[in-house]
Amino acid sequence: MKEADSTPAFLFDLDGTLIDSVYQHTLAWREALEAMGMFLPNWRVHRQIGLGGSLLARALAREVGRKLSDKEVEQAQKLHGEAYQKRTNELRVTPGARELLDGLSELKVRWAIATSSKRDKAEHSLSMLHLGEDDCIVTRDDVEKAKPSPDLFLAAARRLDAELENCVVIGDSVWDLLAARRARAIGIGLLCGGYSEGELTDAGAYRVYNDPADLLAHLHDVGLVPPSSDDHSKT
Repeated sequence: MKEADSTPAFLFDLDGTLIDSVYQHTLAWREALEAMGMFLPNWRVHRQIGLGGSLLARALAREVGRKLSDKEVEQAQKLHGEAYQKRTNELRVTPGARELLDGLSELKVRWAIATSSKRDKAEHSLSMLHLGEDDCIVTRDDVEKAKPSPDLFLAAARRLDAELENCVVIGDSVWDLLAARRARAIGIGLLCGGYSEGELTDAGAYRVYNDPADLLAHLHDVGLVPPSSDDHSKT
């Protein structure tokens, strides 16, 4: 009988975690909603970033006392996509993202990216990471439900042939961490998406770091690299 691999597998969110795109999504959703007669301040829109598109559109509409039909949800998503596309030249890779993925690969640690975006919408961001053909990517097209449902992370774990209790979910939003809890995986929060350390911890984060570079420097917290005397965990 094959012995189970107890090495952690890392399951990454994309927007806000590996790509600095949260505020571009925020502005794009605000623009889309305003085109449909719904006016919300940026901070309210930001609180919902990380949800799947249809859930996000309905949640924001409820903020102004409006209930969207399926057709209106589809329209909102289309308008968001158009508004976001105009801002893709502003996107940047978050500090240390590519180095973290490379570092995990060098350590023979399995990893995957699981995003609530559909593949065509995520393609530009994914291309910025210079991924290989064999790298594991799970998108909204591959699952029935988006975050905060655990479906994306469950699918990613299956593709990696990893046991969920050995998976570490890395995300920047409370929705990522709620999905991690529902998947019964360990959650790690990153501050680079705009949520506070307290919010991420309350949502279930085992540890919270500034960004992928900070996590890379503290991989020993999940048992991957022996800690040195100079290393200190954030939390």
